[in-house]
Amino acid sequence: MNAESSRDLSVIIVNWNTRELLLNCIDSFYRSIKGLTFEIFVVDNGSRDGSVDSVRRAFPEIELIQNQRNLGFARANNEALRKSKGRYALLLNTDVILKDGAIETLAEFMDRNPDVGIAAGQLINGDGSKQNSFDNFPSLATEVLNKSLLRIFFPTRYPSKRVNYSSPIDVHSVIGACMIVRSQAIREVGLLDEDYFFFMEETDWCYRMKRRRWRVCHVPRAEIIHLQGKTANLVRDKAKIEYYRSLYLFFKKHRGIAESVLLKSCLFNQFCVDFLLTLFSCLLTAFTRERFKRRLGIYARLIYWHLRLCPKGMGLGEG
Repeated sequence: MNAESSRDLSVIIVNWNTRELLLNCIDSFYRSIKGLTFEIFVVDNGSRDGSVDSVRRAFPEIELIQNQRNLGFARANNEALRKSKGRYALLLNTDVILKDGAIETLAEFMDRNPDVGIAAGQLINGDGSKQNSFDNFPSLATEVLNKSLLRIFFPTRYPSKRVNYSSPIDVHSVIGACMIVRSQAIREVGLLDEDYFFFMEETDWCYRMKRRRWRVCHVPRAEIIHLQGKTANLVRDKAKIEYYRSLYLFFKKHRGIAESVLLKSCLFNQFCVDFLLTLFSCLLTAFTRERFKRRLGIYARLIYWHLRLCPKGMGLGEG
């Protein structure tokens, strides 16, 4: 990142075969932004749906970084972060629609709180209902036990969308669909960890930020519509594997080898049980329910991946 900040925001959007979502995201940014100076980077990870040409025609002022293949979310963002000149980096997923005032609210919060490294707003569905916008750092408890029950019985330790927060709160990590990051904090903590291909990058970043005493905050007044999971749904089976690869990587980096091995063992047993239960459901319905068959295929692929000792190439990382 450049030490000299000549703009308020460096907006970074990574795209992979989501042309319409990308165009709508950029359009919503231009319609919603007021009073802030900015630059916009679109990093395209080898899309084949005409995304690059569409951006060039509709938004010729945007700086395009065109990769020949899918380099992953962290690596693609880092390409733009190294070129950025803003006081803050604003990382956006293509599947977000910005509401009026959301980005200004985040920027103003960062201005008032110089010890905050990362902040993010409240993600909402198209109907206005809330999504989980922050989370605890992964632990054996959150990954092996029922996270929803943890949030119900231990709401202070495991906060969730069930609580209506009227003011910003400190959290472990935020969901990275739309987050603002202080450039000074990035220079101190470092860029996104490129060992993660897709999933958990922002969780790892938040963890490293907090270790260096930067705060991570949820700002409920900044609302962002999130069309959740549209990119991952393009390749659902591989996305599941990639999620668990990233989860195991987080445990290996920050929880130690012993907890990582224990987590793998617990989840493998869980996938086997889920496979058998889903197979029973398929037999009861004579394999006529698509959702049961799809779920059965996902569990089968996860079990096979674990039996092969979780190789990297079976997830999204193969591009």
